Amino acid sequence: MRDEILAYKRERILEEAMALFYARGFTGTTLDDIAAELGVTKPFIYTHFRSKTDLLAAVCLPTIEMSVAAVAQAAKTAGTPTQRLRRAIVDFAKVVLVRQPNIAIYFREEKNLSPEAHEEINTQRKKFDRLLSKLLREGVAAGEFHIRDVSLAALAIGGMISWAYTWHRPGGRLPVDELCERMADFALQMSGVHLDQPQT
Repeated sequence: MRDEILAYKRERILEEAMALFYARGFTGTTLDDIAAELGVTKPFIYTHFRSKTDLLAAVCLPTIEMSVAAVAQAAKTAGTPTQRLRRAIVDFAKVVLVRQPNIAIYFREEKNLSPEAHEEINTQRKKFDRLLSKLLREGVAAGEFHIRDVSLAALAIGGMISWAYTWHRPGGRLPVDELCERMADFALQMSGVHLDQPQT
């Protein structure tokens, strides 16, 4: 029970930090601001995070970790490369759309991250690119994908999905699930899959 309470308190701090970083920016937000929103004192925050910079890392890092996990899980499931790529992109796109504020904060505030957080995020991004490239190479080897430059294709697909944070509006024309499926269609088309043909 104690661990659950600590986890809840930590999550509440992160929620308020994210909301304020998103609305006011990292430099425009103080730990006192976050504490005031929570109705606590600043030392309460220090029991969970060493600094505002640590808070920023905790807001940014989980999104790339979740993105890596989405592609890794899809890549090892049963099915053809086409089916697994679709699953990977759908799940990755959901991470991007659901965690839109976190991604916006990362791109705006990257310069304020600690060197250690920078290194960890870059390590995770490289892992993501390797996983996606491996899946694309499997599709090429199986004759399902037609890609001249797998590494470039992985970067292009990853960038296309990641950039959705700039234009997606919750409650927009398409529900999230349908939007993710359509983004997966684009990724498959970029890989040379003809979607007008039945997929096995």
